[in-house]
Amino acid sequence: MAKHAVSRRNFMGGMAAAVGYLSTRPTAELWAQGGPAAVAAQRARGPMSAEMYDRMVKISSNENNWGPPESVMKSMNAAWKYANRYGYPDGGIVQAIADHHGVKPENILLGAGSGEILDVVGTTYLMGGKKAIGCDPSYGSVYQHATAIKADSIRVPLRADYSLDTSKMIELANQRASEIGFYYLCNPNNPTGIVVPKDEVKAIVEGLPKDMPILIDEAYHHFVNTDRYETAVPYVLEGRPVIVARTFSKIAALAAMRLGYAVAPAPIIRQMRPFSMGSINVLVKHGGVASLKDTAAQAEVKRKVIDLRTKTTAALNAYGYDTIPSETNFFMVHLGRDVQPVIQAFREKEISVGRPFPPMTQHLRVSIGTAEDMDRFVAAYKQIFPAKSQTNFAAR
Repeated sequence: MAKHAVSRRNFMGGMAAAVGYLSTRPTAELWAQGGPAAVAAQRARGPMSAEMYDRMVKISSNENNWGPPESVMKSMNAAWKYANRYGYPDGGIVQAIADHHGVKPENILLGAGSGEILDVVGTTYLMGGKKAIGCDPSYGSVYQHATAIKADSIRVPLRADYSLDTSKMIELANQRASEIGFYYLCNPNNPTGIVVPKDEVKAIVEGLPKDMPILIDEAYHHFVNTDRYETAVPYVLEGRPVIVARTFSKIAALAAMRLGYAVAPAPIIRQMRPFSMGSINVLVKHGGVASLKDTAAQAEVKRKVIDLRTKTTAALNAYGYDTIPSETNFFMVHLGRDVQPVIQAFREKEISVGRPFPPMTQHLRVSIGTAEDMDRFVAAYKQIFPAKSQTNFAAR
């Protein structure tokens, strides 16, 4: 079967059921982003010129707006001399990742961003009409890829506080184990930014059928600032059927260069490898090694993200708009009205903000950009929305 690649950035948002029931929707429904109006609006806008793109404040796609640090740029530039070669030195990227996590190279599979890893897991474990089980809304590439390969998904709505209903997911996974190809957990979750606490992850690992693969997407791992969270990599070391997906697109600022990887037990890596494209370019392999070494640069990005996230959400809260507490480089703000026209209103001010995530159709996802980016966003927000009496999300 031909592999249907779906980029992390090409995910067509939302694709979720209404809160309050579980979904095993027909495949065609998963392709909708914001309904016919959203599609028509996008077509009417047409392609964005490079000049316009460069002018835009880009806080829609959870990117690192500071760009790669000098150490990474230097390493990638030095690798240009291999651009004309097939059997080039790759900087030892697989060994570097394995050393970073305390595993062996046989526990690592490279991908063109973690988006390819999610696709490879789907292709490996959803053959024969199996289903992925996960929460809703979450990062929907997994569900979209299931649709593309004529499989399906079971999606459990978030709790009222926007946390993941992991107990319900465990219950369903056991009840319907024969239908399920793998269990999907995005931690922290996208688009809400909420972490799944380490005790709940442990309950998942120990509460599922022992042979059920568990895909844990840790794309935003590097921005977490709470001891309630832990990476799931130790479960790989225990030999559990856990696949941890990571990316260099966020903290390392290499989104357009496309580098991600899976950490998993060797037998799982061997099952997945035939479905991997193996098309990682030489520059990003060298850049990835340099990024892992430059821990100071990553720590500085994390510090700036947390400071600006705190400052921006505080400004919105003071203006009367609730935000969902986030542990990522983005957050969601409750608008009190439909998000689609608001996206266009920001675009007219040359600010690109996040796409719709049904059923959270009145929440806007905002990525953390530079200090100037966030100042422009807050100023534009206050032009688009009136001030409201202050509310208290935490008391809800």
